[in-house]
Amino acid sequence: MNKAIIGKKLGMTQIFSADGKVIPVTVVEAGPCPVVQIKTVGKDGYEAVKVGFGAADEKRLNKPDAGQFKKVGVAPLKVLKEFKFDDVSKYAVGQVITVETFAAGDKVDVVGLTKGHGFSGVIKRWNQHRLKMTHGVGPVHREVGSMGANSTPSRVFKNKHMPGQYGHERVTIQNLEVVKVDAARNVLLIKGAIPGPKGGIITVSNTVKSGK
Repeated sequence: MNKAIIGKKLGMTQIFSADGKVIPVTVVEAGPCPVVQIKTVGKDGYEAVKVGFGAADEKRLNKPDAGQFKKVGVAPLKVLKEFKFDDVSKYAVGQVITVETFAAGDKVDVVGLTKGHGFSGVIKRWNQHRLKMTHGVGPVHREVGSMGANSTPSRVFKNKHMPGQYGHERVTIQNLEVVKVDAARNVLLIKGAIPGPKGGIITVSNTVKSGK
């Protein structure tokens, strides 16, 4: 990983390219992200850069976090994440990572939490069909249906599609393209859709795949 930043999904829109083609984009408020801590092999057992995003109320912080922000002279932040950069020596505590880290045309990976739908049935969760609504079918139109054989093997197999928690999962979308960088507004325009609801926290990093 060479570069990364924390951001917030603002929503989707569309822009036009120079030749008049419509490009669907996701608008991301990316950074600024102050560096809070540099982790090293000698002290922590691995190398990483700890950065923060989003102003936080100091009253809502626990004492360890409040103490860390005070020690490094950084204003309290809501979100803290670690990035394992290839070369952590390029970064220093207090340094600010901005949206200008990226440029138009860059390929990036975006990580976020998908929308949570709570406990959902098999029709919504697994796109199964409902039973017939005709006479003779009991009040089980949206139920699972058959879960397996009755006598042999007399059990429900693993990974059977069942009702349960749907959404709120960590998802990575790879090899997306940065269409535009607006440094004045700390905004990235990324081609296509990314996981999560409006206002969801995401991370943007250089892609691990070439896309070829």
